[in-house]
Amino acid sequence: MTRPVAVLGMGGVGGMVAVRTGALCVGSERTVAAIQASGLTLVHGETTTVAHPGAVERLETPVGLLVVAVKAHDLDDALDRIAPEALAGAVVLPLLNGLEHVDMIRGRFRAAVAAGSIGRLEAFSPGPGVVVQRSAGNAVLNASSRELDRPALDAALEPLRVPGVDVVLGDDERAVLWEKAARLAVLAAATVASGLAIGPLRADEAWSARIMEALREACGAAAADGVGLDAAAQWGIIEAMPDDLTTSAARDAASGRPTELDAITGSVVRAGARLGVPTPVLASLLEEAACRAR
Repeated sequence: MTRPVAVLGMGGVGGMVAVRTGALCVGSERTVAAIQASGLTLVHGETTTVAHPGAVERLETPVGLLVVAVKAHDLDDALDRIAPEALAGAVVLPLLNGLEHVDMIRGRFRAAVAAGSIGRLEAFSPGPGVVVQRSAGNAVLNASSRELDRPALDAALEPLRVPGVDVVLGDDERAVLWEKAARLAVLAAATVASGLAIGPLRADEAWSARIMEALREACGAAAADGVGLDAAAQWGIIEAMPDDLTTSAARDAASGRPTELDAITGSVVRAGARLGVPTPVLASLLEEAACRAR
């Protein structure tokens, strides 16, 4: 008998995954009450989908897969909602931003952990039980695990292969994390520090030069960690982004909420320091962004 899938965190990413997979939702009292009363709503373009998944404040039912999709600053408290025995024999797939959360989760539970990231997705939750996905097309979920061989990971992630989500298996956990972190570390800090969306940042000569130099620094840190990334290729990805796209860190800063700047940009700056790779431009962007977000 197939064990169920659960999602911890009903923000943009977690809510989208829960609606599309029918996973059990694990969240706060307010979020659980909203889902139990009215369902979980996903607005994607002109399509509105209302799902009615199970919702609990604490996961005690054994599951086969737990997707962790909370903000980095909420991670420690959110993991208290998971009974360790519910993860016996399970796979935990965190979809957080940054570089440092996978080891933290490994130290918390006796379960197989896979590094994951999700891209080509812009989604947010304007209120409990509601998720808005602005990006068109499928989200791309990348994952790899040093604990599981490819067939085992492939089987564990099978429930996530649903319309709207493409699952891609990688060969190296570090590569899965760095490929997004190197780019997002720069964009998160730049969008918060400037208050600008991607299009205006690209069009501004001074900002685009700083972004390109920060990308070189981040890719240098990745290379020192054994992951080859090309700064020009990362800039090419940014060039293809919609003009009005921003980051969740910028949305949070604009709304006066805590941001993930330390977990995203800070983790790359710390990795550079640990690996002997200077990141002065990225560090200055982080400092400016942190000041603006206060």
